[in-house]
Amino acid sequence: MAELTIATSERIMPQQEAPLLEVRDLKKYFPIKSGLFNRTVGHVKAVDGISLTLQEGETFGLVGESGSGKSTVGRSIIRLTEKTSGEVLYKGIDLYNMPEKELRHLRPKMQLIFQDPYSSLNPRVRVGDAIGEALLNHGLAPKEEIRDRVLDVLQACGLSSYHIDRFPHEFSGGQRQRIGIARALVLNPDLIIADEPVSALDVSIQAQIINLFRKLQLTRGLTYLFISHDLSVVEHLCSRIGVMYLGTMMETAPRDELFKHPLHPYTKALLSAVPVPIPRLKRERIVLKGDIPNPANPPAGCKFHTRCPYATDICRQLVPEFRHMGSEHYVACHLV
Repeated sequence: MAELTIATSERIMPQQEAPLLEVRDLKKYFPIKSGLFNRTVGHVKAVDGISLTLQEGETFGLVGESGSGKSTVGRSIIRLTEKTSGEVLYKGIDLYNMPEKELRHLRPKMQLIFQDPYSSLNPRVRVGDAIGEALLNHGLAPKEEIRDRVLDVLQACGLSSYHIDRFPHEFSGGQRQRIGIARALVLNPDLIIADEPVSALDVSIQAQIINLFRKLQLTRGLTYLFISHDLSVVEHLCSRIGVMYLGTMMETAPRDELFKHPLHPYTKALLSAVPVPIPRLKRERIVLKGDIPNPANPPAGCKFHTRCPYATDICRQLVPEFRHMGSEHYVACHLV
């Protein structure tokens, strides 16, 4: 039986001037159509002014409840979804001001791993063809070399050579996720955006996939934007963490700093829900009342004030600034 130890991540970040990825005030609004003439009557503010940076070799965790806009951030960065406003810079290059031809040459360096690997795989296409297809489309390898390249990444992702000729339905969920990782890895990317890659897997399989992410980062120098709602998973893999709520960043900090000294009431509530592996250890559970407000009509002031047990009048009136609290720790809260 394979050992399921989870390697704890530390940043392997070389000194450099510009970050690998920089997101500035990113917004993505989806129009609401209504009426006979299909007119726009409002907008769903899925992402409402997110800023973050990723240094080379870093793993940045993006967490929050379902519906907070995490996946939309990832898709907007890689331009699967077009932004409404803001900037996305990759090695100082604005991805949204690039000609389509130049962007196509840059796309292999930024890859996305989906939450459900089965729905992202064509059931009629063999695994080897699905992984090698991108190499053909981008002209990164001649046809006679593609099979060898695919076999190499399959082995790196913990699969066997005989898996190359099988179809997706012949694999388990964990194996399908390994195929999704291999498909992203075959293009030799610098940045991988992993959108809830272990949420649909058993706990033991989650540990294997997390170990695989860490191993690939150490051997290939990868940079991850790891999107998840599971803080226990993020704690093991990420070096910095950002907490999102209703399309807005509430708090960012290094992993250890965030878990030991959370500042935002929303972060404290999320951390209180993380299971503790010691039965006798008691933890005060902070239960938030109500649901996430409608992103088409978000509350004024701090978006969290409708569920915050400490909200005051200023929270209901003014949007809090994203303030630096020292040691790369930032928080948007009037009460801190």
